[in-house]
Amino acid sequence: MNTLLEKPDTVVPTEDDTRLATESSRVLAAHGLDRELRVQLGDGQVLPLPRAAQHLLAHLLVEMSQGNAVTLIPVHAELTTQEAADYLNVSRPHLVKLLESGEVPFRKVGSHRRVQFRDLKAFKDRTMARRSGALDQLAAEAQELGLGY
Repeated sequence: MNTLLEKPDTVVPTEDDTRLATESSRVLAAHGLDRELRVQLGDGQVLPLPRAAQHLLAHLLVEMSQGNAVTLIPVHAELTTQEAADYLNVSRPHLVKLLESGEVPFRKVGSHRRVQFRDLKAFKDRTMARRSGALDQLAAEAQELGLGY
């Protein structure tokens, strides 16, 4: 099983959660994230939400509406190699190769490697940017050659 799903604060939505998240996500999208958002508690107290929390809430609701489990990971968190591999959707041996080659920074705690989430996310962002650039280049070449896609 995915080790990130085993974290105690991971939320796996029920069918009712998924349905409610779908409805809430649609209402929030119609409201727009460029306007102030407030949450009214059961006792009538109203809490304004910071913009960053609004974006997280919108993303959380979309993921839950699709039935996906959700875990918040602080950027300063350290992950085991298995957790890091699960995040990147690669095997643990492949991740260890990335660590040992210096592509992703890590530190050792005894004989165990630990990877900071911020470093892992930076690696993933760089990788996605390279892939996107390569796809853009391929599409441009296809256009030049008149391949029709």
